[in-house]
Amino acid sequence: MAYKGLKVMDSDMHVNEPKDLWTRYIEAEYRDMAPASRTKSPHPRVGGIEMPGKEMMKPVGLKWFPGLIKHMEAQMPNYQFAIERRWDGVSQLQAMDREGIDVAFMYPTLGLAVLGLDSAEMVGERGLEPAFASAIARAYNNWMYDFCAPDRQRMIGIAMVAPHDVSAAVAETRRCVKELGFKGIFLLPGLIKGRPWHHPDYDPLWAECERLDVPVGFHGGVPDQLTDFGLGLNESLMMRHTFSHCLGPMSAGVSMCSGGVFDRFPKLRVGLLEANCSWAPWLLGRLDDHYEDYIGKYEFKLSRKPSEFFKSNCYVSVEPEEHPVRNYVEWFGDDNVVFSTDYPHPDSRFPHSVELFMKLPLTDTAKRKFLWDNCARLYGL
Repeated sequence: MAYKGLKVMDSDMHVNEPKDLWTRYIEAEYRDMAPASRTKSPHPRVGGIEMPGKEMMKPVGLKWFPGLIKHMEAQMPNYQFAIERRWDGVSQLQAMDREGIDVAFMYPTLGLAVLGLDSAEMVGERGLEPAFASAIARAYNNWMYDFCAPDRQRMIGIAMVAPHDVSAAVAETRRCVKELGFKGIFLLPGLIKGRPWHHPDYDPLWAECERLDVPVGFHGGVPDQLTDFGLGLNESLMMRHTFSHCLGPMSAGVSMCSGGVFDRFPKLRVGLLEANCSWAPWLLGRLDDHYEDYIGKYEFKLSRKPSEFFKSNCYVSVEPEEHPVRNYVEWFGDDNVVFSTDYPHPDSRFPHSVELFMKLPLTDTAKRKFLWDNCARLYGL
């Protein structure tokens, strides 16, 4: 399947989950309160999710939604094959074939919103009971296992875990890796219970990922009830999306690199996904300055500079048309950038993502690493 002789691995390919996923897969005791789409989808490529008594993001009614529909209409011929198959696993393989992808790691769409509520311990009935949040994650992971059945060697699941209950998240990570064959976990970057990701409460989860040799992926999502990484710019998708998908993983990266996590877990790997990579020279340079020349060394005792932890433990993803990537390579080299298509989301360049990536100002060696080698190391293949 290689693209012009180069093997291609997609670090962050998305699925379009069925709207009744949770009502079919969640344990019976939670079925009446399960997430679901209770209205007809306003477009074949988008949909909202609802839970009884919870305030969830719905696309209809947002000021920017009509413009998004117009943008997607021009792309519709490229996705008709998947719509006809209702976005099943076979259509996912067909999309990979059209793009020239050998192996892809599967991330959610609706699943990027479903855990975007704080713990009920913090916000009462508006939030998620930790046991319910964990059940939502288990249901998604069981569905994902079935979704990948057409070819488990090419389609690889990444597990949803609910940080509302860290002990349950540890158990679900272990189950998904040992029993389902998944190769990592993902988290929304927004904070639960106000705990930053370097908080010691999360240490058991990081320890389990390190022990199992799987990465943690931080991935931004749609507007949720957690941290507002869109900075309140919700009336414009252009403005909101510019920030939201980048600032979330950037914030998680700062927490992980400068909060002592990698001193405690030196073999832990972290993916900061769908956030571009070109911000890293500025942000890590500023973070080093604040650690060494300002207040950081009096707050955290680190064995290395934050940028050194970033280079040894973190991976970032490159967009197919991200020409400032040259600045990243000049600063950090070409060992920890991975490629992704973002299929089938509105900002994906499918089916031309790999073609456009090949035009970036990179050496042939860097292109090979971004398309395969680095992603294989991130996911431990």
